[in-house]
Amino acid sequence: MGEGALRETGITGWADFCERAFADSWRPDLARYRSPYAFRGMVDAADTLATSLQRLGGPYQETERHLLRTFIRYADVEPAHRPTSEWEWMALAQHHGLPTRLLDWTFSPFVALHFCTLSPQYYDVDGVVWYVDCTQTLKHLPVRLRQELERARANVFSIEMLDRTVPTLEALDDLAAASGEPFAMFFEPPSVSARIVNQRALFSMMSHPRGRFDDWLREAHPDLGGRLIIPAGLKWELRNKLDQANITERMLLPGLDGLASWLARYYGPAPGRG
Repeated sequence: MGEGALRETGITGWADFCERAFADSWRPDLARYRSPYAFRGMVDAADTLATSLQRLGGPYQETERHLLRTFIRYADVEPAHRPTSEWEWMALAQHHGLPTRLLDWTFSPFVALHFCTLSPQYYDVDGVVWYVDCTQTLKHLPVRLRQELERARANVFSIEMLDRTVPTLEALDDLAAASGEPFAMFFEPPSVSARIVNQRALFSMMSHPRGRFDDWLREAHPDLGGRLIIPAGLKWELRNKLDQANITERMLLPGLDGLASWLARYYGPAPGRG
């Protein structure tokens, strides 16, 4: 069990964010800087890590499989690109906005900061970048899942690894029931679009649809992560520096939609001048 409160740090500027985002990243065994963290940026620090499925409301835990099954039935996907795995279908569904138990994360702190500073209508509230040590979450997995990661010398699952261990949502729920303790896991989606590649995306999911990642961290494992608070007064400065660093919608959301979104924001009025 974790001890103490979840770490929370107020960011004081661009350099401070960079230093904290890359803390603990030196790997002497590799002679490289490789951060162990996954990041998630949110425009409002007061928001929770509730999933889109949980935000759906109602008996969402009973609705989850119906949603996915119906998405698979009606999805207009070319036969050559049609997923063959339930987890691949879930990743595709999440990518297109279906409510799921998945949460979007990224290996890039700058991509997370992009989503934290993206919306001008939230420039009057503090934002947050969550970070979680992927290399440590695996220690709290059931033996079967942990052994699969150890065999592959991996810190996060691939679709193929999930297919070998818990090939369906039902299999995951059965394993969760047998383990007795809730657990969190990360997996990398297949590179079905340039958006996933450019965002260095990965997903987290809890072992039960009712589970919330922030509750799991705070109540049992506060040592595994924390929150970098982005003060409202810093958002405009950080947003401008991200734009100059080419971390924009045009790059992270390739296509005409991303281009239009970037232009509308980039040439829009500065806060307080519109």
